[in-house]
Amino acid sequence: MYFLEGQSAAMTRRVTAADVERFAEITGDRNPIHLDPAFAATTRFKRRIAHGLLTASYVSAVLGSELPGPGTIYLSQSLTFKAPVYIDDEITAKVTVLKYRADKQILTLRTECVNQDGVSVMEGQAVCLTSDLVAEEDGPAEAAS
Repeated sequence: MYFLEGQSAAMTRRVTAADVERFAEITGDRNPIHLDPAFAATTRFKRRIAHGLLTASYVSAVLGSELPGPGTIYLSQSLTFKAPVYIDDEITAKVTVLKYRADKQILTLRTECVNQDGVSVMEGQAVCLTSDLVAEEDGPAEAAS
């Protein structure tokens, strides 16, 4: 299996209040900016926002499901949060191959999440180990470009 510079994959998900509440329960992050509409109304955002790492987890879904795919081992991720994500926003997480070290089976990807208006809400870079990927036929890993 090999990967080509510029190869990409994406998935889109709507952020629901239930998702934010479940994320708070799972992680223990009960910051009222995420959960309390009255508190959120007093902030610069004027309404509830999703956890930044909930948004970032959509990148993990692309990496583990699409590109590189099942068996991916996530080694690192840099993140910059660029804009808030609100309840009911539709977020598209996209990963794009920057480089592949076949000798080490290490893939470096640009990561980005954009909202329904095309606004970049998060960007960064991921590094993944691909040695445990489910085998595919010879040629570039299948993914949307």
